[in-house]
Amino acid sequence: MLKAIFFDAAGTLLHLNGSVGRHYAVVGGELGLNLDAAELGRAFAAAWKSMPLRAAIEGPRENDDKDWWRQLVEVILIDVAPSLEELDRDNFFEIAYEHFAEAGVWELYPEVVEILENLRTHFQLAVVSNFDGRLRMILEQLGVSKFFAHLFISSEIGADKPDPEIFRRALRLADLQPDEVLHIGDDRERDWAAARSAGLEVFELERPKHSLRDLLPVLDS
Repeated sequence: MLKAIFFDAAGTLLHLNGSVGRHYAVVGGELGLNLDAAELGRAFAAAWKSMPLRAAIEGPRENDDKDWWRQLVEVILIDVAPSLEELDRDNFFEIAYEHFAEAGVWELYPEVVEILENLRTHFQLAVVSNFDGRLRMILEQLGVSKFFAHLFISSEIGADKPDPEIFRRALRLADLQPDEVLHIGDDRERDWAAARSAGLEVFELERPKHSLRDLLPVLDS
């Protein structure tokens, strides 16, 4: 019997207000840099794919994963602005790190509040995300933190998608069995394959083809 629903965060519940490249260009502008948003977006996608997978550890990751994000931004800047000095790269990172937790940077998908309101009367709701502690502030700013009994954040529980261990730890912490949980996410490997490997049922969210409204007929069937 289904007792709980786990949600991915970015791409499932929320999205950036504009492209990731545009946001990095805004950060550059604060430092007087004229960086191309399209180039930054391309570099971000390449850097994201290049970051090595990490084995699960016991307990939270150091610095709430801030050093991981610093490494990612370093790769981006070496690609698009190789002449930047180390101090400028450090300044860029600190501004970017704060920028992506600011109000208005993230938006909910249009149907999210309606669906969460509907589901919370029937199921325990939780988030399982490869984010860091900034996600708590973001969900609070967006007015949806009240819907979730748990936030399972990779930096805090020491395991990252696509390692199924993040789902196993979330299940233990929520005192749930795999067959009692449905996971909803938009990433083929990090959400669909990883959750299934941990024994969870999965709703494959493919935006814009699907929205969370498509979940309700599945739950009623």
